[in-house]
Amino acid sequence: MCQTPQNRPLIDSAITFYGAGSMAEAIVKGLITRHVIHPERITMLNRSNVQRLEELSQRYGVQFNSDADAKHQILKTSPVIVLAMKPKDAAKVLKELGTMLSPDQLIISVIAGLSIHTTQTLLGKNQPVARTMPNTSASIGLGSTGISFSKEISEEQRQLVLTLFEAVGQVTVIEEEKMDILTGISGSGPAYFYYMMEAMTAAGIRGGLSPEQSRDLTLQTILGAARMVQQTGEPPASLRAKITSPNGSTQAALETLDRGDFFETVIAAVNRCAERSKEMGAMLKEQAL
Repeated sequence: MCQTPQNRPLIDSAITFYGAGSMAEAIVKGLITRHVIHPERITMLNRSNVQRLEELSQRYGVQFNSDADAKHQILKTSPVIVLAMKPKDAAKVLKELGTMLSPDQLIISVIAGLSIHTTQTLLGKNQPVARTMPNTSASIGLGSTGISFSKEISEEQRQLVLTLFEAVGQVTVIEEEKMDILTGISGSGPAYFYYMMEAMTAAGIRGGLSPEQSRDLTLQTILGAARMVQQTGEPPASLRAKITSPNGSTQAALETLDRGDFFETVIAAVNRCAERSKEMGAMLKEQAL
């Protein structure tokens, strides 16, 4: 089919996802749903779960291969490889991968805690590397991704990485030393809000609302609050103050949260996530020695 400027994808380069878990699927879904890349230009590989690869192929039309020799050839020739395996599997995989790569192949990592230096050390070469931390909201085009680049990245490769993640949400390019705290905020952040929604929904049900009513009220409240911050540009503290009448019901609720040290507990959760990211990175670094 002739490609016009209207139907030409933003990314024409072949991309191989090495790892096929929830994060890889979220990115792939976002890319395909938003017509950033044709499904046949994406190949998905994993260690041994062929059923998972078949499911993804049927769902999105992506390519996959479970034959060892074929996988070796795909990894050897793919211009872009996205590392999306579990952190515990990364060291062994990267050591094997390093022997296959040519200098111009781009490595994009979405593995929490895995630094650029450790990635290159495990590969055994100074490969062009983009360290990223997306979140699963990329699957609906509303992701938030932090990105750091190695000095070996070319301008063309840099633009490809930015195009890939900007197509599925917002991108923040940062110094690599800030990646762990970013992980604590946006990488794992959706889970904090899901947990809050669970609690609010449960409160509604316990108070007599139906599960559907409580869910819908909670969902619209979260959506509306986020949009208010986004569209008004006002700080959350100002918007909160506007709806907190002295001695009113909202103030009573917030005081209850404060008795549980809500504000500091959230900060502690973000910091603990960042610490855990560093810990995972340290374990991977040890395996590179």
